[in-house]
Amino acid sequence: MTSTNRPLRLGFPVKVMGRPDLKSQDSRRWQKNPHLKCSLELLDSVLDYLKSEKLDMYRMSSDIAPYATHPDMPQFHSMVADSDAELRAFGAKARQYDIRLSFHPSQYVLLNAPNPALTKKSIWDLSSQAEMLDRMGLDDEAVVVTHVGGVYDDHAASRARWIEGWEQCPEHVKRRLVLENDDTRFSAADVLWIHERTGVRLIFDYQHMWCLNPERLDMRETLERFLATWPDGVRPKIHFSSPRTELREIKQKITPKARAAAKSGTAKTRKGELLKAPVKAAARVKTVLRPPIWTGHADFTNPFEFATFMRMAEGLVFDVMMEGKSKDLSLLRLRPDLLRFAPDVAARFGITDEDAAAFAADEARLDHGVDAEAEADVDEGALAGTA
Repeated sequence: MTSTNRPLRLGFPVKVMGRPDLKSQDSRRWQKNPHLKCSLELLDSVLDYLKSEKLDMYRMSSDIAPYATHPDMPQFHSMVADSDAELRAFGAKARQYDIRLSFHPSQYVLLNAPNPALTKKSIWDLSSQAEMLDRMGLDDEAVVVTHVGGVYDDHAASRARWIEGWEQCPEHVKRRLVLENDDTRFSAADVLWIHERTGVRLIFDYQHMWCLNPERLDMRETLERFLATWPDGVRPKIHFSSPRTELREIKQKITPKARAAAKSGTAKTRKGELLKAPVKAAARVKTVLRPPIWTGHADFTNPFEFATFMRMAEGLVFDVMMEGKSKDLSLLRLRPDLLRFAPDVAARFGITDEDAAAFAADEARLDHGVDAEAEADVDEGALAGTA
């Protein structure tokens, strides 16, 4: 187990944007016989990159064992067991590098689904991921993160049904599974209610706490309650992200009727509609600008917001999964920002003036231009199962 004297960790999920040549999983289609062993070979290089950049927490893709739980492809079902030696070697390397690993299944993995077949399939997915962590020989800090799930027109019943799903999980899943508050459906109070009835460990998500807190729980007190769900000797972790603040660009098709009106000079701009650029008469698509949605993750972390949060959490011990959409690049920028603007916070993560030269090189590289992840993160926006 991790010593409480160890500096706090910073981590990021899945895609390595600082090294586009590094893949995080075998993404070939089933016809090409993809395999967990191939994913682990790719991830071996990711571990080396993490070590070289002193990034010591990483969320693996939940798809590193492709088709391992696909009900119609039994040829892949023994993939995890067949990769036992490779999983053990990979886990040993992660331990050697002191890199904390985790999974976060997609929003389609639901323990509270009204459909028992979907719940059963979700438990299979969770079992496969928990088994991989077990075969890696990782301790109880390596977890599988999930959300409560959908509301299905009955919030209380759906919350209670998660407990029924939990009770169906095998022990090796219960040992790994942790539950996170979300941003649109189940609040911090909801997951605390579930914890009191199951003992499941909880993941505190900072941005979600702001987006959904109808009970008006206090931030510091709630964080303390979440951290207390973890047993002694097992360091908790939390999620942090800043919200997007820029205008959203929405592509909209232009109807033939609207194009005809534009050509004839009789087109009218919809009241309140803000366009990125004037629409040409023959255009078939227009770009509409709209305000941000606060559940969206920013590309980079606002260092002032993060420093304020960490000072509020003074004296508490936890690792932080940073969910900026620019992945590892957001950490390469955040660390020098902390050293520059909040050295007291930087020190908690083991960041000192000795790192300044290396960080300056990282910043220079970032200034050459990067692209953020275009796809929504697992944790970003609406979840499945709202019916």
